[in-house]
Amino acid sequence: MTNRLKPGDTAPEFSLPDANGNTVSLSDYAGQKVIVYFYPKAMTPGCTTQACDFRDRMERFSADGYTVIGISPDAVKSLDKFTEKENLNFPVLADEDHKVAEAYGAWGEKKNYGKVFEGLIRSTIVIDEEGKVTEAQYNVKAKGHVDKLRRDLGLEAA
Repeated sequence: MTNRLKPGDTAPEFSLPDANGNTVSLSDYAGQKVIVYFYPKAMTPGCTTQACDFRDRMERFSADGYTVIGISPDAVKSLDKFTEKENLNFPVLADEDHKVAEAYGAWGEKKNYGKVFEGLIRSTIVIDEEGKVTEAQYNVKAKGHVDKLRRDLGLEAA
């Protein structure tokens, strides 16, 4: 069973390459509220929907004091294409060995069409200014998740 984070836990530190190959660390955002969301694969329908929902609401999240970071097991090259194609306005990071996903409880057993396998569990972790987890949502749906997250955080949905 995957060790999932819960509110009050200290968010695990990470340093991963972004779509341009630059290293981005959680510590770069010290003193800020950060939404870290894990998604299975760039350029797939669900992940594109979710990324575009974050992109379209980025101005609102920023106004509400939040930064958004997407993390997937994709290679940097895939993320570069994804960022460019979808005009993403937040960093997406490559976690190719899925060590960060494991640390966040976003990697584990999944079922698809009756088959059981290890993979990325679509998850969203919200971290406060002190580096503590305030929300830990696992097995989230791609469609509608961003609006639900805004409601869960006490922000207006739109």
